[in-house]
Amino acid sequence: MFNKAKRELDRLMMGNQNFVNGSPTAKNMSVETLQKFAFHQAPDAMVLSCSDSRVVPELIFDCGIGELFVIRVGGIAAGPNIVESIEYGVQKLKIPLLILLGHDDCGVMQYACNSYPNTPEHFNSIMSCVYPVFTEYGEIKDNNDFAKKHTYWVEKMLLDRSEIIKAAVENKKLYIAKCHLDHSTGKVELMPYNI
Repeated sequence: MFNKAKRELDRLMMGNQNFVNGSPTAKNMSVETLQKFAFHQAPDAMVLSCSDSRVVPELIFDCGIGELFVIRVGGIAAGPNIVESIEYGVQKLKIPLLILLGHDDCGVMQYACNSYPNTPEHFNSIMSCVYPVFTEYGEIKDNNDFAKKHTYWVEKMLLDRSEIIKAAVENKKLYIAKCHLDHSTGKVELMPYNI
């Protein structure tokens, strides 16, 4: 399963290079493809990404219908429903690869940087998911640095709070890749294993 995850990660990073080069190859983007998957799905990767309109995993990784199980939420703020969605992908769909995809110029990161340590007037549930980064990692250089550190925090939180995800990683049934999208180039950076 681990080898399958790494092969899929390599394929998706090559797909990102296609996107960067302006030469996408995805063909599974028709009603015929949708009909093929009408009663089942078997993606080899899931992506937790921001809801930001500029962050579209299927386009960024040059994929079509049925290739990615995508979970989107502002700032990849992983509350209980997001954790359970990932658990579903792991337990029910047996997906071997989870990509945590942060990005540049994230509005959630900017709002958090401007609000911390105060309790914000709005977006309390999202802020409760991102504020721990300040105490975990200390100094924050800018919004993009915060986004990258938050991606590491999300991985740590998933392993701490979900027995399903933790067991899958320990048993090499799930590989978690931490990634960051640069808007100026379209390139997805695969971040180091540890911060």
